[in-house]
Amino acid sequence: MAKAPILTPQAEDFPRWYQDLINKAELADNGPVRGTMVIRPYGYGLWERMQQEMDARIKDAGASNAYFPLFIPQSYLTKEAEHVEGFAPELAVVTHGGGKELEEPVVVRPTSETIINEYFSKWVQSYRDLPLLINQWANVVRWEMRPRVFLRTSEFLWQEGHTAHATYEDARDYAARIHRDVYYDFMVNVLGIDVVLGRKTPKERFAGAINTLTLEGMMGDGKALQLGTSHELGQNFAKAFNTSYLSKDGKQELVWQTSWGVSTRMVGGLIMSHGDDSGLRVPPRLAPVQAVVLAIKGDDAVIAKVREIGDALKAAGVRVQVDDRTDTPFGRRAVDWELKGVPVRIEIGPRDLENGTAMLARRIPGGKEPVRIDELAALLPKVLEEDQALLLSQSRERRESRTSDVSTLEQAAEAALAGGWARIPVGDAGRRGRGEAGRAGGDRALPGHRGRRSAGRGRRAGHDRDRRPLVLSRSGPGGVPGPLLTHGSGSPRVADRCASSVVPNGY
Repeated sequence: MAKAPILTPQAEDFPRWYQDLINKAELADNGPVRGTMVIRPYGYGLWERMQQEMDARIKDAGASNAYFPLFIPQSYLTKEAEHVEGFAPELAVVTHGGGKELEEPVVVRPTSETIINEYFSKWVQSYRDLPLLINQWANVVRWEMRPRVFLRTSEFLWQEGHTAHATYEDARDYAARIHRDVYYDFMVNVLGIDVVLGRKTPKERFAGAINTLTLEGMMGDGKALQLGTSHELGQNFAKAFNTSYLSKDGKQELVWQTSWGVSTRMVGGLIMSHGDDSGLRVPPRLAPVQAVVLAIKGDDAVIAKVREIGDALKAAGVRVQVDDRTDTPFGRRAVDWELKGVPVRIEIGPRDLENGTAMLARRIPGGKEPVRIDELAALLPKVLEEDQALLLSQSRERRESRTSDVSTLEQAAEAALAGGWARIPVGDAGRRGRGEAGRAGGDRALPGHRGRRSAGRGRRAGHDRDRRPLVLSRSGPGGVPGPLLTHGSGSPRVADRCASSVVPNGY
């Protein structure tokens, strides 16, 4: 009788496969309150590595870390009408504390634009105080009616950046810098996900923003996932909180602002982009454990050798773990590491030791081969880089092979429902056609990266982009198609990859 698979096959039930993998790879559990999650040590290790890589890039962009309170006076949110309207359905509100009713209800942080502006208005007095570039690593709460671990949870972990600038142009350029030099660089070069860049439609824009830049990736089932956003806030919050400064000309001016963030949703994106029927596949540049050295049997000489190899690999700069738990069957341990997606396994038993070799198992391309033990330290860095490049190549190939060029919105909708993305020139769709696509699946993006001071400016800016492609993508639950708009402007890497994308009500 055939042995039952450890994970539900992706082709059979992708959502079930996702949940199976999270459970079997010991990444997370559901929390006791609906919509919450417990992130287990290995899953949190992935998030820690994301934090480390992101934090370095954020600091290179000039921002400094700070921390603001979890509890926000409800009155702060009402100061910016569009903001409170956008978040009202998701708010968790505390009305009692210490056994008494509070004089004013407090909101559990859904995002921090309001409370940070309260303090920006105190800290910013002169043009000399600008730009003010702040980042915060924190948890947020947005009440979720349809939770999925890592993808949609009522509480999640994230970073949120908030900045104040003297001019519209400076704020616009900084939001674009975060979009490109921080998020895009990290997602492509560390996560190995071939994301595309774009901007949201007014309907899907962040509440209170004048422009929202997004990064989207195609998951293993052909659906799209928003992995991060960078917002131009204009002067909306500055007006609400009177965040102003004395200019060089001696005039009192309102600041221009940005906010931007990524969250533990990226862990879900990592799983769905790179995972297979055998488990997770972690990009080597991200992996908290890049190589695990396994002792096959509890022979003293074998145990000593695996520890010696572990020390040598660590000295060579490899993040390594030694698994000498020989009281647990070797087969079970090998499967566990495969489920966790560790890029390389090095397996050593008594016979290998006699031959001076080890069995090298590569998780990303698959397969095993014997290698000389004395060559491991020099070989592994090269192997890890090869496998990192392979994951990105596979992600790009999936997106390109599952994106169809079509000439009508009807064809685009059909292609999207078939399990991929569809591309159509925006000029062929027309303003009315784009509206119909939005009603079908929830329009989420427009071509181009440029921000705008007003709706009029934005309309004028769009005239010369009519031939850039509109892309439709299948959504998440329900499979309703919606528009994904892409264009070929911006950096060379973006131009040849159809770079701006946004997704309908996907993951």
